[in-house]
Amino acid sequence: MQKADLHSHTIASDGTFTVRQLIERAKAKGLAALGITDHDTVAALAEALEEGKRQHIEIVPGVEISSVHEGKDVHVLGYYIDIQNQVFLERLEELREVRGRRNKMIIARLNELGIDITLEEVEERKKEKAGNIGRPHMAELLMEKGVVSSMKEAFDKYLGSTGAAYVNPPRISPQEAIDIIQAAGGVAVLAHPGLYKNPKLVKSLIEHGLQGIEVYHPDNDEDDMRLYGALADEHNLVKTAGSDFHGTRNDEIFHADLGARTITMDTVCRLRELSKKA
Repeated sequence: MQKADLHSHTIASDGTFTVRQLIERAKAKGLAALGITDHDTVAALAEALEEGKRQHIEIVPGVEISSVHEGKDVHVLGYYIDIQNQVFLERLEELREVRGRRNKMIIARLNELGIDITLEEVEERKKEKAGNIGRPHMAELLMEKGVVSSMKEAFDKYLGSTGAAYVNPPRISPQEAIDIIQAAGGVAVLAHPGLYKNPKLVKSLIEHGLQGIEVYHPDNDEDDMRLYGALADEHNLVKTAGSDFHGTRNDEIFHADLGARTITMDTVCRLRELSKKA
């Protein structure tokens, strides 16, 4: 049965693979379709759609929009958005500006904790200068400096929602993220709900018009998959799956390898059909 991995990142945001490398890896893993969902940018999608045709693998164009609920990150995936929509592109640019301010705040917090790290050093780790800087780039540098021994330790100790350097400036709400995606003709899917530990939030987003839930993700445990799978079935939402592959840093894969979480091509067809009805 043909499979799709609907959550991955390129060097346009905080992945380490180019578009071509990512698609080559997806093909080597036997995937029929790949969702490319960079953070707050669609910069890689035009190239990806062409490269997908060349390598005979279907590319599901996507984006992962950053939002905040009660001071915590909430990410909303958008599929089959109109990547030429100027209003949408302007909103993404605004989100990237907030991301830049956040990066400076995190670096300042790390400095306060006695860690010698600068934003310039982080930026030097970025393979694609036009792309977004994110926490994985910082985690990679913390590993290289010997401050932590793994990506997991970097996020658990410093960069994750309970980490000592975690900060979150005001951003849009997840409800606004849903609206932005749908206004651009896309399908709004809540990413990795297991990270939020907040079923009440998920239910409120369903009431707001959420169209899908990423039920199968490396950070969703068995209880999460049962809970959110049941919620999706109850409300006739699309159940998606994705590895959230960011490439490798210091030979460590983050979050999981391509194909670690997959869904059937029927789901890709359903996402496409929902976008046509937008």
